[in-house]
Amino acid sequence: MLTSVRCVLTKLVSSIWRTADAGGDNIFTESPGTEDIRHLRGSVVTQLCLDYGMIDDAIYFTSSEVLGGIQLKEGDQVNCIAIRDGAEKGWKALRVEKSADAWEDGGRTSLEADSMQLRPLIGTVTSFDGDSGYINQTTYFTRYSLSEGYEPMKGDWIQAKFYINPTQWTTQAHSVAPLRYSRLNQVRVTSVYGNSGVVEDSVFFSLDSLLLPAEYKPSPGDLVNLVMVESCQSFYSWRALCIAPCRQSMNFAAEPLLEAELNHLLENKGGIDVSDYGQFGDLMLGERCELVLWIQNNGSESQTLKCCDFAGWDSAEQFTVVTVSTAPNQRQKPVHKNFPESSEEQVGDAKKVKRENGAMQTDADLPHDARKEREVEISPGERVSVVIACKAKSLGCCTELLLLHFSSFTIGRRLLVTVGSEDENLLKPSEVYCPSNAKVLSKAPSHVVTVSAPKVLPRLSKRRLPNFLPSFPVPKALRDCVESGKDVLAVQPCLGEALSPSNMFSRFSTLLWLEELNAEKELREFSISGALLRKGGVYLHLEVLGLAEGRPNLNIGDRVLLKKLQSDGLEMEYISYVTEINDENVSLRVNSNFHHSYLGEPLDVEFTYNRLTIRRCHNALELTKHFGEILFPSRVSPQTHLWTGEWMDENPPVENGDASKPCVDIKSKAKQTKGKGKQTSKPMPSKGQFFNPDLNPCQKEAVKRVLEAECRPLPYVLFGPPGTGKTITLIEIILQVYHFLPSSRVLVCTPSNSAADLICVRLHHSGFLHAASLARVNASSRETESLPEVLQPYSRAGEDIRHAAFHRIVVSTCSSAGMFHNIGIQEGHFTHVFLDEAGQATEPESLIPISFVSERDGQIVLAGDPCQLGPIVKSNLANAFGLGMSLLERLMTNPLYTKQDWGYNPKLVTKLIYNYRSHEALLMLPSKLFYLGELCFKAQREIVDSLCQWKNLPKKDFPLFFHGVRGTEMREGNNPSWFNPVEAVQVMLYCCQLAKKLYNPVHPSDIGIIAPYRKQCEKIRVLLGKVGLSDIKVGSVEEFQGQEFLVIILSTVRSSESVESEDLQSSLGFLANPKRFNVAITRPKALLIIVGDPHTLIRDPCFRALLQYCFSNGAYLGCDPPQALRTSQIISENQ
Repeated sequence: MLTSVRCVLTKLVSSIWRTADAGGDNIFTESPGTEDIRHLRGSVVTQLCLDYGMIDDAIYFTSSEVLGGIQLKEGDQVNCIAIRDGAEKGWKALRVEKSADAWEDGGRTSLEADSMQLRPLIGTVTSFDGDSGYINQTTYFTRYSLSEGYEPMKGDWIQAKFYINPTQWTTQAHSVAPLRYSRLNQVRVTSVYGNSGVVEDSVFFSLDSLLLPAEYKPSPGDLVNLVMVESCQSFYSWRALCIAPCRQSMNFAAEPLLEAELNHLLENKGGIDVSDYGQFGDLMLGERCELVLWIQNNGSESQTLKCCDFAGWDSAEQFTVVTVSTAPNQRQKPVHKNFPESSEEQVGDAKKVKRENGAMQTDADLPHDARKEREVEISPGERVSVVIACKAKSLGCCTELLLLHFSSFTIGRRLLVTVGSEDENLLKPSEVYCPSNAKVLSKAPSHVVTVSAPKVLPRLSKRRLPNFLPSFPVPKALRDCVESGKDVLAVQPCLGEALSPSNMFSRFSTLLWLEELNAEKELREFSISGALLRKGGVYLHLEVLGLAEGRPNLNIGDRVLLKKLQSDGLEMEYISYVTEINDENVSLRVNSNFHHSYLGEPLDVEFTYNRLTIRRCHNALELTKHFGEILFPSRVSPQTHLWTGEWMDENPPVENGDASKPCVDIKSKAKQTKGKGKQTSKPMPSKGQFFNPDLNPCQKEAVKRVLEAECRPLPYVLFGPPGTGKTITLIEIILQVYHFLPSSRVLVCTPSNSAADLICVRLHHSGFLHAASLARVNASSRETESLPEVLQPYSRAGEDIRHAAFHRIVVSTCSSAGMFHNIGIQEGHFTHVFLDEAGQATEPESLIPISFVSERDGQIVLAGDPCQLGPIVKSNLANAFGLGMSLLERLMTNPLYTKQDWGYNPKLVTKLIYNYRSHEALLMLPSKLFYLGELCFKAQREIVDSLCQWKNLPKKDFPLFFHGVRGTEMREGNNPSWFNPVEAVQVMLYCCQLAKKLYNPVHPSDIGIIAPYRKQCEKIRVLLGKVGLSDIKVGSVEEFQGQEFLVIILSTVRSSESVESEDLQSSLGFLANPKRFNVAITRPKALLIIVGDPHTLIRDPCFRALLQYCFSNGAYLGCDPPQALRTSQIISENQ
């Protein structure tokens, strides 16, 4: 059997199998029997036909291969790249370029010669329509250029060769093949949803790009062999390229059959016609409505209606059968009646039966004898009315299936209702959405007079740092290329290569410039024409609509240009600086003469990009050019230990010890930074003892390894999944290094101020530091009021940079650490550099602090989680070429740092696995999806179990549920941010039920609301303010990283079921990001509520797994679930 399966696979992907069986690593190896490429110069067009031509009577070409679309004629000299696949096949031109003399082409010969080279390209497929596509958004390829047997899909990692079109600044790829591929034998299909599925819970496949034997479609349970390629498909790293069955399971393709069964159910049968009208329309929450369906017997035989029932799609049980009765012998249309609340008990003479809890009882609930009495015989020509009532209980659109059971068949009818609330009226769009057009740059005036304002901020004027930082301006060729929409590879071909020590500087410099150009473009879109500024005593004040939601993103110290065109064509340009920001009002420092003479005339306003951090990153790249062995480690060279003492573990923690004694303070980071307590002095532990004796074995192992520093200067990775005590471990490491390595000087950096503040607060409260040993270095633009009170003394110590550099422990952001370069601090000044939240910093940003350690003897520690949010990179181009990958994440793909069968190399990586935050039900899914199921529950029971009996839980002791809401996604004005009023109201209702319950209410500060869009956050805050719950934190996923709350409510916003595209980014936006998903669902301790449209979210693998997890555990409520969920449940029950 295995031989036959392999035979099938070999036919499917013959070229891949040939390479794999030969043990080759490079599928581009040119040898007999594989492709051959030739570069030809001075060849002649020898034949031209209607739709093709020949070069040197041997090379076939068409007009599409001719560069620039030039019309060639016989006898023309050309240069070309030709290819043939195997010695027995003919030659075909890959590109043809007409030759030109040097005098004729204006000296472009060298550029043309360079363009004839085939260069290596490594990247990801960013689009493919079946015939052609793009790599890294810029490099075009056609189906002809694909390796035999390879069917690409968006997200695939590929290797290829490309050439440059110098006349159009574009690139085209050839020999496109998977970057890595592998084979799995006898593995099982674990799930199938629509057009996609998963094998062994780890390999993704899509039927749209999957090679299959004839007449075979994968089903759950099938035992298969497959070939897989490396691909980014949500949280999956591999995609099946082809699948063939070893042994097909007995599970039939359930979903298509169920769809066919449903269609059959909706058909009229046995001469019975049932009216199709099942629309209840729009109801307000609490309203009740009735609808009449008619059943007409148009057959020749009597039929008996045994009973009426519902399929149970609507978990809120909004629909009930009121009466079934015969009617006069005439055909009528369905009747739609709306009854007030008082009519609920009696409708006409119809008798109603109620459940014990007050809900209506259907015929199926009655005893057999009672049902028999209510059976209705319908004679030929007779008609019967069925009155259906709907009591609006669940917001949004909902569907239920009514089942009419006859003696030998069943007929179904869909019932639909849309439920709204009065609160939604508060959230309606204030104006129709109209996308803002990009600002058209006006022609530059002939002459500009620039008047500048004083730049130095009074608070830190004593710094006056020498400016040793080069400018690193954007190269003109790159700017012209990007602004004209050309291919960046034409200017910087090194972007197509794999990152290496030799190209690191040029590659990252280009990516930083791409990010800068994108930032400039975004800021230009927010330019204001004819703005009226208010004149204050010292400053001019400008109102910037949208500023509160980051449109544009301004900071203290940013430069703003104020322009005024004079009557003589002269333009006056006044440079101002942002000194204060209050909501949407900005205070600007301007030249004193201009401030005095300004009389309120309109000015054009342009915002500029603050290049300081970018310049520091460029500078760090220059300084770390020789750090190749550190940044690209290939071997481990053990060194003598920095600390050689013995550890005294008198009472080592027991593996299954009491989880109610965590080593981590369960307060959220947001609350910890507000501490005002005094520093407490504690007994100093001896050498070999831990400052925090409650550390678990993984944490203690990390402390020991860093203190010994056996593999320095290679970076040591502290891999800290959510709630595992990464920061506590880092604090212990800092204290150990400070006290027991007296020659040490530590630089602790983070990407954000909040994370840096947290480190300082934790060090302060440890009680083991002398106050003069710690300095908190802040950016010059940071306001004193934003600092936690407890950090004021340490921040004052950091204002004098020269003095701060010689403290034993210095804490700053990665960017602010660049100030030490201004005062001439050299490599090796700091013996240890610790990067907390290292996964959130770009690699150039991480290199700023790393540049201060010795390349021979320094110790670098990267603490973070590569599975959580990465760096914020807004340029799609820079992201496509790798700027969005942190140094931490890249190192974790290095063979020295990757996990082997026996685990990670303990000398280089420690993974923390004990979770002290969340309930087991909340922990299980992220542990399985992102952490190989290794996370262990160690949280305090009294906290995580506190809401396990909440009355609104669909399943007690399972504090997680998904509330399905089929609402409407909206936008307003020129704001591209989405919001969903129905979801916002549902979120508000849950907040009220939690924070305003009579017994043991949840404090508002213990509730966090996450929404992926700023506009949804704004709408939710409006509703919370209306009900007096403004203390509840509402924000984006980014605002919640590193924090934890007792309760998290997630509003997913997007609801676009009509979008047929498989492009998740277009239909789900921010939601189609596994790292955002991971952060969002790992914030709560005791309760997680997800409010969203399951029919939209099921397209994403992460949310699909969440929906399946909730549905299979009885933790789903709200609207009718997607059919795929019901199908998977049936398959699971059959298995």
